[in-house]
Amino acid sequence: MFNFLRKQKIWKPALPFVWLIALSAVLIFRQYTLENADQTPEVLPISFTEIRSFDDALALQRAFVRNAKYIKPMVVSVNRVEEVVQEEITHPQDGASNLLNRGKRLWNKFFSERHYLVENVGSGVIFNDDGYILTNNHVVEGLDRILVKLSSNREYFAKVVGSDRSTDLTILKISTLKKLPEPRFGKSGAINVGEWVMAVGNPYGLEGTVTVGVVSGMGRDDLGIATFENFIQTDASINPGNSGGPLINLNGEIIGINTAVAAIGSGVGFAIPIEMAMRIGEQLIEHGSVERGWLGVGIQTVTPQLAASFNATSWRGGVLVNSVEGETPAQSAGIQRGDIIIQYDGQQVPGSKQFQSLVANTEVGRTVSIKILRDGAEKLLHARIGKSVS
Repeated sequence: MFNFLRKQKIWKPALPFVWLIALSAVLIFRQYTLENADQTPEVLPISFTEIRSFDDALALQRAFVRNAKYIKPMVVSVNRVEEVVQEEITHPQDGASNLLNRGKRLWNKFFSERHYLVENVGSGVIFNDDGYILTNNHVVEGLDRILVKLSSNREYFAKVVGSDRSTDLTILKISTLKKLPEPRFGKSGAINVGEWVMAVGNPYGLEGTVTVGVVSGMGRDDLGIATFENFIQTDASINPGNSGGPLINLNGEIIGINTAVAAIGSGVGFAIPIEMAMRIGEQLIEHGSVERGWLGVGIQTVTPQLAASFNATSWRGGVLVNSVEGETPAQSAGIQRGDIIIQYDGQQVPGSKQFQSLVANTEVGRTVSIKILRDGAEKLLHARIGKSVS
């Protein structure tokens, strides 16, 4: 066509029409391709197994499964046991019949098979291989007979070695010929908010129940659960029956003892840090009671208003001494009513709860430095800590 147009000497005027025809062909071809795009072979999405994040999820899942299998043999069921007594209806009878009935009752009392009612009241964790079990005080308080059931379904009557209401902890003892498996204990001080944790126990009598969550908070106190509070908060489900069971990290180490679920709402549970639980447990095994440091003062947290009235506005926190008992470490150290304690053994004192814990955890007989504010001036005192047995 181009040669024809050139021979006819009209190719220049016709050139725009040629370009127009070519452009139209391109557009028609493009429209045809778009309309038939759905007929092209389907492209499969990338498999989840090829995504690295999915491998990470599988690794996390394997950790949960591994830790559940590992820790379950160390978790026990704590049960209340009551003997079922069947009352006999007696009728006036002659002397011989009465003598026969008495003989039957004596026989049933000493030789007949006894029937017991067993009810799960909580959980516990093996403390060491000698048969010592760690659980909560509120789980076993007031029980006459305690039955401990292992994951192997073996059952043993347990005795209370010692209890500590101030931290809500108790040590039980069972007698076994075989050594018990010992768990690994971690460090609660090394965990951070947001880390994965697993709670194991027997909620509502469902043995070996596992729940998973994260650490929601640390150092929770003023909850009214115990005298000395420094709880780990978690959203791993903790329900009635979980109390006394372990809270473990991703390494399978126990970092806390599950204690309570908050009444304020679901998803808020608390566990005793394992360092505190182990320290209390060891003292209960050794002494049957807990030996705590004692200073002998009455205190309250310093509010901004109190700080202003005592000329201590430059300090935040501290505790105000309301009273000093006679013949106490506090009196011997020279602490007076109206003093504001701002440091204890080199540590800042945020409030009354923290100060109580600092004193209680101090070794008896140890001399510590106590910095106070008196009439707006700092003063450094030294006190030899006494003993308070609970």
